[in-house]
Amino acid sequence: MIVYGRNAVREALRGRRAVTAVWATRNAAGEEWLSDSDVTELAAAELERLCESPEHQGVCAEAGPYPYADPARLLEDENGLVLCLDEVQDPHNLGAVCRVAESAGATGVVIPERRSAEVTPAVCKSSAGAVEHLDVARVGNLANWLGEAKAAGAWVYGAGHSPGAVSYDTPDYRGSVVLVLGSEGRGLRPRVAGACDQIVRLPQRGRVDSLNVATAASALVYGILHFRGEKLDRGT
Repeated sequence: MIVYGRNAVREALRGRRAVTAVWATRNAAGEEWLSDSDVTELAAAELERLCESPEHQGVCAEAGPYPYADPARLLEDENGLVLCLDEVQDPHNLGAVCRVAESAGATGVVIPERRSAEVTPAVCKSSAGAVEHLDVARVGNLANWLGEAKAAGAWVYGAGHSPGAVSYDTPDYRGSVVLVLGSEGRGLRPRVAGACDQIVRLPQRGRVDSLNVATAASALVYGILHFRGEKLDRGT
């Protein structure tokens, strides 16, 4: 996989995957964070051809395949917070949600194997490299996996505005929590929504009907941490 963009490459070098080559423009190659890497200098146009994107920011790298996590392992933490995305197909949205999840210290993210974005170079870039440190798991059937999560003791909350949805500040989020967000167009599929213990909704005070999935994820994740009374800053 050819990873591109400053943050994505920097985190790949710090992450779990083997990075076998790094290419950069002359200006980027001189940056301090690349000082310990064997960098091959290329012109910007050559980098664009290599990574197939003009958004390389002067640097790209060859990394090994993305190491997806075991979905069962994400349920082992009795106080874990797992995000699930139901057929979110936009790689930029997947990357942005992963960035939120990693920043908030979530246990991981679960995505379906079909009809869903997967971790690609574009996702690495839009996550600012967060996917290199976050556990991302793929499952064959999301509704079935949510049933397994409930059997393992997790409470499953879906995000939406369907009849019966409660305000997001209503549930008690203590313990193991799985938060499910739907696709950009139709939200949660009926069977996935039916597998949730409760549907929660964010307040809508303006005229826009809904939030971008990454924006909703950010509000809900940090809301859950706040309602749990957890300290939010690293090391405090």
